Amino acid sequence: MSLSRLLLLPLAASLACSAAVAQQGNSVPLIPKPREATFAAPLNISSVEVVCKDCDADDTFAANELKETLAQRGISVSNDGDVKITLLRASTSDGKKAIESAHLTWAPEMDAEGYLLVPNSKGITVVGASPSGVFYGAQTVKQLIDSTNKPAVLHPATIRDWPAMKTRGLDDDLSRGPVPTLEFQKKLIRTLAAYKVNLYSPYFEHTMQYASQPLVAPKGGSISAADARELVAYAKPYHILIVPEQEAFGHLHYMLNWEQYSNLAETPHGQVLAPGQPGSIEVTKSMFQELANIYPGPYLHVGADETFELGKGQTKADVDARGLGAVYLDYMKQIVAALKPLHRKLLFWGDIAMHDPDLVKALPQDFKNSTIAVAWTYNPQPNGFDRWIKPFTDAGMECWVSPGVNNWNRVYPNNNMALQNIARFTADGQKYKCTGQMNTIWNDDGEGLINMDWYGILFGAAAAWQPGLSDIPTYEASYGRVFHGDLTGKIDEAQKELMAVHQILKDNYKIADATNVIFWNDPWSPDGVRQGNDLRPYLHDIRMHAERALILIAQARNTANLREQDALDAMELGARRMDLLAFKYMLSDEIATYYATAERLQSSKDRKDHSEVSRSLGAINGVNGKLQDLRDGYTFTRDLYSQAWLKSNKPYWLYNNIARYDMTVQMWIERIDKLRAVQRQWGRDHTIPPAASIGIPPAPPATTTTPAAAPAL
Repeated sequence: MSLSRLLLLPLAASLACSAAVAQQGNSVPLIPKPREATFAAPLNISSVEVVCKDCDADDTFAANELKETLAQRGISVSNDGDVKITLLRASTSDGKKAIESAHLTWAPEMDAEGYLLVPNSKGITVVGASPSGVFYGAQTVKQLIDSTNKPAVLHPATIRDWPAMKTRGLDDDLSRGPVPTLEFQKKLIRTLAAYKVNLYSPYFEHTMQYASQPLVAPKGGSISAADARELVAYAKPYHILIVPEQEAFGHLHYMLNWEQYSNLAETPHGQVLAPGQPGSIEVTKSMFQELANIYPGPYLHVGADETFELGKGQTKADVDARGLGAVYLDYMKQIVAALKPLHRKLLFWGDIAMHDPDLVKALPQDFKNSTIAVAWTYNPQPNGFDRWIKPFTDAGMECWVSPGVNNWNRVYPNNNMALQNIARFTADGQKYKCTGQMNTIWNDDGEGLINMDWYGILFGAAAAWQPGLSDIPTYEASYGRVFHGDLTGKIDEAQKELMAVHQILKDNYKIADATNVIFWNDPWSPDGVRQGNDLRPYLHDIRMHAERALILIAQARNTANLREQDALDAMELGARRMDLLAFKYMLSDEIATYYATAERLQSSKDRKDHSEVSRSLGAINGVNGKLQDLRDGYTFTRDLYSQAWLKSNKPYWLYNNIARYDMTVQMWIERIDKLRAVQRQWGRDHTIPPAASIGIPPAPPATTTTPAAAPAL
């Protein structure tokens, strides 16, 4: 009898029961969302007993990790708890009995990582055929337990679940600013595993330490072999494979800045290795031999994306004669051949090769068998992602898809773009039988904070596990409760408020969303004046959304002891930066307006007008002056940013970002001093200099100026 016929009656009953229970309010959000789930009446918890009879080392780890999590959430764990959680293998007699009691069938596709949850009057049983299946079932049990209020509650559910994609990963940029501490990387591993991610790929340009290339990695801002080995060992029982990505073709600027590599650079002090130089391959071989000794597993990632300089220097004649794609792929074949003794399958980014699909089809079968093409793009594509995927699947190559969390260059990630990109790209990858999804974090301008990125990271995990197109509204209604333990829904609403800021800018300003460029732009500079004119109609709404997010976060925190406080701090920082981004332009308009008033009235003989000049200058510069508001906004945000950085990262690179705050604060202090001199001049001889002479821009049209309150501190 077929699996579908075996499951037909119990599945139909399950769906009918699930709909009925959902109306009773017993269902709870889960990330990822299981394929099949039927919820029963909740059980109050006084204490929990976790049973793992005759378990091997893997399942014992899963049981102990579950106990530790429950204890951290304030739930008593004992050997005689009133609620019992049992971990079983599907092949055991007890496992088979549990499956039969639920009237369910174990399908072959569940063997590798799938699991069943079977409730009973005393608690719930986890059944898996593999160590990872048992572990993932235990992770789902965590989400079925609400510990925010007392007593804690278990929401028992009959669940049958397995992943849509074999590989579910995260690529983490460690080369453009933040380099995480080992302790934070361990937290990252724990968190990824909790949402069923099974691959972590640290991205290296110059931040992995190599004995063969001792000049390259910066002291205090790189990963040692010892730390890498420790992380690999730590990740193993969490069922996460660590696959290092070392750029092997482009993105090697920091290496090629060293003079000893000058003959290998496509262009002087550029970022691409010149394929025609024998030393290029030797450098790649030396790095990857070390990586293979540190990171076990079937894969290594050679990067090879964005080789924009290829054909601009040493290879110009070759590219002119044969074309960019041919030169690029020929060198890729050299890399694959050189690394073949390592016996690893090599991942490479697909952005260059995708433009020459005929050349991709013509690649030798050995190359295709030795590689995985990773298709990537980070914007939503309403018409789908075929053109990124099909050049490789049509050539018979294994393919992964790689969306992104859209955190780069922004004061807070643009989750509108991230969720749409992740959902559709991952679904299209499944449609074309891609075997993996690898979500990405990039820190292009060096300011990124990974604690801001969890919203996109968790959705990436969900989309790779769940079959088909993952539903964004369902996720948006689940995140706060699952990740933070927020039963009020306020964290979910706060995320939407920050998404609204990005959308306002994207829809109206069009040039950019809430970027760091806008945050840092001097509103008195020519570019800042132009930008302020464009943004002026939307400043009030931006601030209202950002401040509503701050209020919601505060209210949620006051309601309960939420989890993942560092992520909430980072979210609050993002909201404050959005608020200051708009407040800056409001205050600039008001300063210009006040000064224009003072200029207009300075020649008046009316004493009231003279008083108004003094009042206008005092509004700009004084105890509650607008210049002081700008200074204070940046000093306060600076401290929050520094604190947030050090919660996850080494001190390395922090000063590059803090220096921008310090320079901006100094700029406003210098303007305070200039206005103080103007005020003294007014008191001495009742004249003030023209606005332009002290850098103040022209006043905006009066009808478009919106009064601004100081940002919440």
